[in-house]
Amino acid sequence: MNYSLILKLLGNMFKIESAFMILPLAVSFIFGESLKSKLAFIFPILLLAALGFTLALIKPKISKITVKDAFAATVLTWVSFSIFGALPYFLSGSSKNFIDCLFESTAGFTTTGTTMIGDVENMARSVVFWKGLSVWIGGVGVLMFMMAVLPAVNASSINLLRAEMSVITGVSREKILPKIKEVAKIIYLIYISITVLLTILLLLTGMPLYDSLIHAFATAGSAGFSNMNDGVRAYDNTAAEIIIAVFMFLVGISFFIYFYMAKRNFKQVLKDEELRVYCGIAFVSLIIMTINIYGEVNSFGEAVQFSAFQISSFISTTGYSPLLASPQIPVLSQFLLLCMMFVGCCSGSTGGGIKIVRVILLVKTARVELRKMLHPNSVKAITINGKKVDDEIITKTAVFLFVYFAVFFVATLIVSIEGKDIMLTVSSVIAMLSNVGVGISSDGLHYDYSSFSWLSKTAFMICMFLGRLEFFPVLILMKPSVWLEKKSVAAR
Repeated sequence: MNYSLILKLLGNMFKIESAFMILPLAVSFIFGESLKSKLAFIFPILLLAALGFTLALIKPKISKITVKDAFAATVLTWVSFSIFGALPYFLSGSSKNFIDCLFESTAGFTTTGTTMIGDVENMARSVVFWKGLSVWIGGVGVLMFMMAVLPAVNASSINLLRAEMSVITGVSREKILPKIKEVAKIIYLIYISITVLLTILLLLTGMPLYDSLIHAFATAGSAGFSNMNDGVRAYDNTAAEIIIAVFMFLVGISFFIYFYMAKRNFKQVLKDEELRVYCGIAFVSLIIMTINIYGEVNSFGEAVQFSAFQISSFISTTGYSPLLASPQIPVLSQFLLLCMMFVGCCSGSTGGGIKIVRVILLVKTARVELRKMLHPNSVKAITINGKKVDDEIITKTAVFLFVYFAVFFVATLIVSIEGKDIMLTVSSVIAMLSNVGVGISSDGLHYDYSSFSWLSKTAFMICMFLGRLEFFPVLILMKPSVWLEKKSVAAR
């Protein structure tokens, strides 16, 4: 393990987090908040800057980033970002319990979006802005931002990209852009463009600038956080709800699809299997849920609007529901939403979940194996978008599913100690693993996790990290042998 290189990378990340914190500090001055609210950001900014510039002075002997180094840097970056990101919540007095503040920060950076602090409207605006900004930062990953803006990025940084997000899952999409820095820049350009466009559209609906920014950050980052206790419903703004529903669905699509569209390669867009399945699941679910919930609302139009918002919210893993005053969701619709929480959206998007491309691969693998049982001599390759998928990718997909459900069962066992409603217990764990944030109980949608014990909150935070980093970087680093290897071995 190249410790000096990892520390240098962490130093660069601390500088970036320090710079980001300047924005909520500026919000604190704009709204004339108390000195305590300002100090809640000034202290972490100075601390992070001091650590960042000190660690950045390290000159590692080997500059090549190995897979192990990338995994270590990724996990340590996300954990440290969440720990330092919790300081503004704690120092501002938003919560006196640091575990709750850490939960709040973790939910932000992992784009889970749920909040431990129930009365958001009474929090300092700068702190709420920091929560919104943190989910936006976590949307495409903090290391992705570093690769886009820092000059010292080399070809070996592809390992950081692989460790950071599931941009490449089952399909060799990285071949469309051979340079890692260009990949990062284009992804962030698309991300920023979506955020700016959404902010403008929300402003046109009459939503204030501050509120528009919070909801644009949360929607683009697939986090579903709101600065209002009642979510979007608080504005009684149908146009805003429709716009947010549309953008929730859009950010669940792979960013590489937008790249193809920008290049006017519409043929590649139309033949993308994951996109077609994603749209198909949403469309069929909309029909089923609209029919199922029709008797619970006043009109067919309201049933369509309600169902569309819920489906966009859950299939994109945004967990963004303005529905504290919602009708009781029938069991069939609850099951549909639960399935969408599991499956999630497209690979290479800001959303979480298992990812649709993995489900497609497993279904195709099952079909091929069944065919072999009937026709042992048959040979049929598994393809995605017309290209053969390597056996290694299929194996990794199967392992991912096994790990996902193994973690799910263990976490559910721990949380079940609480003795809460079984539906709430199960759905809450899924919500954390898939970074949705919204659980489902017998009483409807569930947002508030403050009543859970510190043990369950800790399990939830671990699930958030595992789900956001897609398990392997964290699990691999749990092996002591990885950390004890000599640099000469790790550098090979």
